[in-house]
Amino acid sequence: MSSKNPRERQMLESIYSMIALVFILVTCVDLCDAATVVDVYRLIQYDISGVPFGSRFATLNHHAGSLHFAPGADLSRTVLVIPVRELNITFVKEYISQRKPLGGLLFLLPQMFNFGNREAATEGKYQIHEKELMKTVLAELERLLIHANIPYPVYFAFEDDDIDAVLADVKRSDVSGQPATATTGGYKLVVSAPEPKKIVSPSITNIQGWLPGLKADGDPNQLPTIAIVASYDTFGTAPALSVGSDSNGSGVVALLELARLFSLLYSNPKTRGRYNLLFGLTSGGPYNYNGTHKWLQSFDQRQRESIDYAICLNSIGSWDNELWIHVSKPPENAFIKQIFEGFSTVAEELGFEVGLKHKKINISNPRVAWEHEQFSKLRVTAATLSELSAAPELLESTGGLSDSRHFINETAIVRSIKLVAESIARHIYGHQGKNIQIFVDNTSLAVNSPYIRSWLDLLSKTPRVAPFLSKNDPFVTALKKALLTADYCELEDHTREVNVHYEVLDGMFTLYDSTKAKLNIYQVASVTFDLLLLLVLGSYLIILFTFLVITTRGLDDLISLFRRPPSRKNVISAMEEFAGYY
Repeated sequence: MSSKNPRERQMLESIYSMIALVFILVTCVDLCDAATVVDVYRLIQYDISGVPFGSRFATLNHHAGSLHFAPGADLSRTVLVIPVRELNITFVKEYISQRKPLGGLLFLLPQMFNFGNREAATEGKYQIHEKELMKTVLAELERLLIHANIPYPVYFAFEDDDIDAVLADVKRSDVSGQPATATTGGYKLVVSAPEPKKIVSPSITNIQGWLPGLKADGDPNQLPTIAIVASYDTFGTAPALSVGSDSNGSGVVALLELARLFSLLYSNPKTRGRYNLLFGLTSGGPYNYNGTHKWLQSFDQRQRESIDYAICLNSIGSWDNELWIHVSKPPENAFIKQIFEGFSTVAEELGFEVGLKHKKINISNPRVAWEHEQFSKLRVTAATLSELSAAPELLESTGGLSDSRHFINETAIVRSIKLVAESIARHIYGHQGKNIQIFVDNTSLAVNSPYIRSWLDLLSKTPRVAPFLSKNDPFVTALKKALLTADYCELEDHTREVNVHYEVLDGMFTLYDSTKAKLNIYQVASVTFDLLLLLVLGSYLIILFTFLVITTRGLDDLISLFRRPPSRKNVISAMEEFAGYY
C-alpha cells in the first residue's frame, strides 16, 4: 500500500468517503418517515370586558392520543385527537370545566362541513338523520368551547385518509396499553405559530344602498322611507371556518334579491312608488349589532324620522312552515299591527304562517339580541323576520361551524323573499288586504333562483368574522358592486346610490389573530430505539473508519493514531541528549 503515490491514495480516500456518505444517507432515509402536513383552524380567542375566553395558546408540540387512553393516564403532554362522529361531549365538558391538564385538543370534522370540498359532501354519503345528529352535536360543542377559557391549544381539522390512518394507529397503541410517549414513541403533532396578538382598532364596514321614490312636482314634503337591513358578518368557534350560510347568509341573499327586484320595479317611472327604499348591509352583528348602531348614528334626525319602518332579515334559510316577526313595541301599537297584518295576509296566500313575538328592550342595557332593537332604541319602528322563535344568547346562532350550506333550504329563502317583497309592495302602493301579486313567477319581476343560488354559494365559502375582513376585502367589494352595478341581464341599476361607511368596532369585545396554521405530523421512534440506532451507527462508523485507514494508509498509521504521545518531559530530555551528543 505504501508504494502507491499520494494522488492515488487521495483518490481512494475520496471514493471511500463518498460511498460511506451515500450509505449513511440511505440508511437514515429508510429509518425515518416523512411528515404529514394538515391544515388546521384554531379555536377563537377573545376577551369580553377583559375576561378571557377561547383558546389562549397557538403553539403545539406533543404526542397524539385518542379517547381510548387508560384511566388515570397523564395527558398533560398529549394532544387528544377526537373525531366529531365519536365525540363524548360529557368527557370534553368535564376536562374543560374542571380544568384538567391536557396538551391540546384536535377535533376532526366530517368533510360535509368543509366548504372547500363541496363535491365530497354532496355525494349522498350522509343520511339526513346523520347530518342532523352531527349538526346538533357540533352546535353543542361550539356552545361549550366559545364560553370557556381553555389554557391549551385547540384546533379543528377535516377528516382525510392521511389523518384517519394516523388516528387508527394511535387508537391501536392506546388500546394495547402502549400510548405514545417519549419512551415508547408514536406520532407527534407540531404546530409552529407565533403568539396570538390583539387586533388593534378592528374595522367594520357598513354598506348602504339608496333607491329613491317618485316625488310629485312641487311637493315640499320628504318622502317616507322603508329600510331593509341584514347583518352580513359571522362569529364562530373557528373564525377561519365561520361561513354562516343561514346566520346570516340567507338574510344577505334575500336583501340582494329584494334590491334587484325593486330596482327593476322602480326603473319605470310609472311603477316607481312614493317611498324611498333603503338597503343596509351591516357589520358587527354578533357584537350587539355594533355596526348597525354606528350606521344609524350617522343619520341626521330628519333621515331617521323619515323611516316609516325597518324590516331586518335574520336566519331565514332553514324553516318549513312558520316564520316569526320579532318586535320591541307592543303588539297593540298601530304601526306594529299594520306591519304584522300585512305580512300575515301575504304569508297565508303563500301557504305558511307568520307569528308575532314581543320582547321589551332596556335602553341602558348594551346587550342587543335582535338587529331591530338598535332602531327601537332610537324610536324608529322596526321588526326582525326570522325562523328563530326566541332571541339567541350572546355569540350564539351567529354562523358557526354547524351553520353550513348543506342545511339550507333554497325554497325557504325564495318564499321569504316573496313574503317581504309582496308585503312591502302592497304597503307602498296601498294594496294592503288585497290579493294582488306584483312579483309573479315567469315574469321579469319573478324571484331569480339562479341569482340566489350563486350568492348563497359564495357566502357559504366565505368566512366573515368582522375583524378579519379588511376594508378592501374582495367580499366586501362584491357586496358593494351587487348593490351598485346592473344585474346579470344588464337592465337597470339596482340602486341609484351606494355608500360605504368604515367604522371601528368598539365596546367590550377584544379579538386575537392567528386563526389557522399548518399541523405537521411526525412518526417518531422510542428512546430505546434511538439509543440502539445510535449504538449501531456508532459501531458501523468506527469499523468503517478503521477499514478506510488500514486500506489507504496502512496498519502502522492506524496504530499510531491510538499510541500515547510522548510527554513534554521526555521530549525535553531527548533534546538535551541530542544537544550533548554534538
